[in-house]
Amino acid sequence: MPLISLNGVSFSYEKNLPVIKNLSLSVESGEYIAIVGHNGSGKSTLAKIMNGLLQVDEGEVIVDGFKTSNKKDLFEVRRRVGVVFQNPDNQLVSSIVEDDVAFGAENIGLSREEIGKRIEFALNAVGMEKFRKSTPTRLSGGQKQRIAIAGVLALMPKVLVLDESTAMLDPKGRKEVLSVVKKLNKEQGVTVIAITHYMEETVDADRVIVLDKGKIAMQGTPQEIFKKKDEIVSLGLELPPVAILAEEIRKKGIELPDCVLTESALLEALCK
Repeated sequence: MPLISLNGVSFSYEKNLPVIKNLSLSVESGEYIAIVGHNGSGKSTLAKIMNGLLQVDEGEVIVDGFKTSNKKDLFEVRRRVGVVFQNPDNQLVSSIVEDDVAFGAENIGLSREEIGKRIEFALNAVGMEKFRKSTPTRLSGGQKQRIAIAGVLALMPKVLVLDESTAMLDPKGRKEVLSVVKKLNKEQGVTVIAITHYMEETVDADRVIVLDKGKIAMQGTPQEIFKKKDEIVSLGLELPPVAILAEEIRKKGIELPDCVLTESALLEALCK
């Protein structure tokens, strides 16, 4: 049974202007999924649908057996699906890091002892344990986003949804956050759904889903998706930077495999 099932889902902010159109999607436990698409394709709307922040007009959303349409199930849905948004400043609510991480856990009525354990777990998971007594406003953008992730992790979700969570970060901050997310997926078994407009952030995903006008236009492994260059470009997207570089190298007469997506793969191919 999939951890998340979207069955024939449609959603509109305004009547007769659907943002999501008859979309069906299954997410398995432990998957790392990247969702991409041009502006207005429905990516952020889909993120909010997955944990019940938005209620669909048609279809159903089931999370670990709980339906988002059932008000009695919403609490359980949101404990299982945590969302980290684009701007970490909008998710930081306290003047001390540990209080910020504890906020969600306190609101679901956990004991002080359990909250303490979860603060320690979450800060260790994102590599921010030494900043426990720090002031969030004095942290870098990447550090703030890691604290925002820790606040979600303190709820022990099964699914971590990143809604363009690296969009406002510099390259160093993006690298920090992505490293934490990959570690959570591989070592903690957290299911990750990463919504991004950076194509290079998709190359390590198990599956890439391309949205266009509220529908799934393409899905498959990164290699399967980025082999279809013409389709990607027609959807208003680009290849990952390494794939673009590989194309330029091929134009110089150097033979390379069809789909080179990472720096290590490119270096290996060139050495051969």
